Amino acid sequence: MKQILLIGIGAGDPEQITVQAINALNRARVFFLLDKGYADDDLLRLRTDICQRYIRNDEYRLVQVRDPQREDDPQGYARGIEHWHEQRAVLFERLIADELQEGEVGAFLVWGDPALYDSTIRILDQVLESGREVFEYQVIPGITSVQALVARHRIPLNRIGEPIRITTGRRLADMARDEPENVVVMLDAHCTFERFVDQGLDIYWGAYLGTPDEMVLSGRLDESLCAQIKRLRHEARSRKGWIMDTYLLRKPL
Repeated sequence: MKQILLIGIGAGDPEQITVQAINALNRARVFFLLDKGYADDDLLRLRTDICQRYIRNDEYRLVQVRDPQREDDPQGYARGIEHWHEQRAVLFERLIADELQEGEVGAFLVWGDPALYDSTIRILDQVLESGREVFEYQVIPGITSVQALVARHRIPLNRIGEPIRITTGRRLADMARDEPENVVVMLDAHCTFERFVDQGLDIYWGAYLGTPDEMVLSGRLDESLCAQIKRLRHEARSRKGWIMDTYLLRKPL
């Protein structure tokens, strides 16, 4: 039977790869790399570098394909995501059918961890549900940007007796201004933290965590720090064509 490995490769630092992930890399023979279409795609380059660094044989091959572009759907956000996943499921099914022989092991290298803020597990389940391809898959966890963020700022993610919420910028925008107490926000394209300026919150922000382009800032979320983060974020996105950032909003003790 065909096998698929979903290998978490960390937030950007190749040294964040676990021993389990290295062993999984050496089991696979076909690696599916999704090209986002950026002129300078560091995400694609990192995956290639990880293979070269950790795989101990030259019997593997890389299959690079263009990732379907996610577009806004007039029927709403959820329908747009659903349509994107449908396109990806068609692509994944074709890759598994055409590029993987019976008994071979293929792999997707997933940024961070396959179980947090990633759709690959859902899409593989969707492919299996179609019944046209039969395979087994295994998930190998990785270091997430959330872990990298708090490690870089030297703070614990949890505080004694307090919950921690992990959410999106879209959901943060729906919160009352006095609601965030301990909130991690993933990939907030609209800098929603600006709504909470001068509410007595601290922010711990990081972008491109673990990479040579890493940027981190922290402090009381006031107009000055908010403007500084927005400026850095805009300049970086303009320069690279993409940005991956994460931040923690927290009421100080």
